[in-house]
Amino acid sequence: MRELVYYAAVTLDGFIAGPDGEFDAFLVEGDHMEGINARFADTLPTVAAEALGIDQRREVFDTVLMGWNTYTVGGLDSPYRHLRQIVFSRTRTADAENLEVTAEDPVSVVRRLKQEEGAGIWLCGGGALAAVLADEIDRLVLKRQPLLFGAGIPLFGDRPYRPERFDAVETVAYGSGVVVTELQRRRAAT
Repeated sequence: MRELVYYAAVTLDGFIAGPDGEFDAFLVEGDHMEGINARFADTLPTVAAEALGIDQRREVFDTVLMGWNTYTVGGLDSPYRHLRQIVFSRTRTADAENLEVTAEDPVSVVRRLKQEEGAGIWLCGGGALAAVLADEIDRLVLKRQPLLFGAGIPLFGDRPYRPERFDAVETVAYGSGVVVTELQRRRAAT
């Protein structure tokens, strides 16, 4: 069965963007970029990967999920056209290559996607969508940035207090201060 992976950059104080969606303070240069781009090439916008000569094979992810605000942040009609892109919005529409905008319940969509053949499903953002899908997330890959925002969009939006355990799979620390941690959901024994 396919996994839903929430792969995101996050500040030390738990924000994936500033109060107005700002993300320009995140480190996009440094020794962490080579490792991240090699392992997670599918998460680069298609035009960026093409410009950098990075091959996107759809081996890690073949589908990306986004809320409307995350979709519009880069200003591209089809930011990840190498992937199947599903954008959740109850009020907006868009038409672009490999892009589907849906008002369908995100949990229903994810459960259906998990039953299909394919590579991983990348939850790109935002925090409100992550809060809705929290129980469906199988893995977290967090690129912890050596930054404090003080305010902004939380990693899991307004998710209510309900502790859930994830186990560390791998952690890689870079000289830039970025630490990439992969965690897997701890499932109850059956």
